[in-house]
Amino acid sequence: MFKKILLGILVLVVAVFAFATTKPDSFSVERKTSINAPPEKVFANINDFHAWDAWSPWAKLDPAMKTTFSGPPSGPGSAYEWSGNSDVGSGRMEIMSSTPSTNVTIKLDFNEPIPSQNTTVFNLAPTGSGTDVTWTMSGPSPYLSKLMSVFMSMDKMIGGDFEKGLAQLKAVSEK
Repeated sequence: MFKKILLGILVLVVAVFAFATTKPDSFSVERKTSINAPPEKVFANINDFHAWDAWSPWAKLDPAMKTTFSGPPSGPGSAYEWSGNSDVGSGRMEIMSSTPSTNVTIKLDFNEPIPSQNTTVFNLAPTGSGTDVTWTMSGPSPYLSKLMSVFMSMDKMIGGDFEKGLAQLKAVSEK
C-alpha cells in the first residue's frame, strides 16, 4: 500500500512539472483607471522617480528601505534603485523612454527575492474630464515562473498592488 501511495505522489509531482511546461513563455499584468487631472500632471508623477514615494504601492512597505537615484532628475536615463525587507526585495528601475503626457516605459530589474527583468509601461490618454491611465508590466516566464504559475498567477500576485498604486496616483494627481 505504501508503495502505491508513493507512486501516486510521484505521478502527481511529475504531472505538475510536465503541466508547467505548457504555460506561456511570457506574462503581462495590466490595470487601468481614470484620473480627474490633466495628462501633464499625471505624467509628472510617473516620469519622476522622486515623486513615486507619494503613490507607489510598495514605498511604505519598508520604512527602512534604502533608495538611490541616479541619472537626470526625470525622463529617459533617470534611475531608481532600492534594497529593503522581504516585502520589497531589491532591484533597479530605469526610464527607457517617455513621451510627454502620453507614455513612460521603464526597464524593471528585480534582484531579490527572484531575479527577473521586466518592462513596465504607463500609457496616458486624455479624456473629457481628465486622463485614462493604463499600467502594464510584462516579461519572460522562465521555467521556475511557469512552475509557480501552476499554483498562483502573476495577475493575482501583483494586480492588487497595481490597483492600490493607481488609486494612490489618482489621489495625488487630483490634489
